[in-house]
Amino acid sequence: MSMTDPLGDMLTRIRNGQRAGKSSVVSPASKLRSTVLDVLVREGYIRGYERYNVRAGIDELRIELKYHEGQPVIKEITRVSKPGRRTYSKIKDLPKVYNGLGISILSTPRGVMSDHEARQANVGGEVIARVF
Repeated sequence: MSMTDPLGDMLTRIRNGQRAGKSSVVSPASKLRSTVLDVLVREGYIRGYERYNVRAGIDELRIELKYHEGQPVIKEITRVSKPGRRTYSKIKDLPKVYNGLGISILSTPRGVMSDHEARQANVGGEVIARVF
């Protein structure tokens, strides 16, 4: 059976892995997933990730989760723009997540970036996810 929202699936795997106290989770690889994980690494929400080959033409991502004093660093990670309803925002209309304590991940014409980076570049786009 095919997946209707692969990025939402990866975010759910991260959420479930953090709640279960896992050190890492595995997700199928794609270019969009890798760029979203790059943003999470830059913002300090995960330790890192690595892409490895399972078999010919099939890659997976091993995502290293991050904890602080036994508690998950990611308290909340939600998908905003879904396949049934895409959500776009101008940069001036983009709300701050938890008054600036969290981030929004945006897909912009300049690539996937956090809301802080998008504000500096003065560019809006599709709001992919919200992380706190």
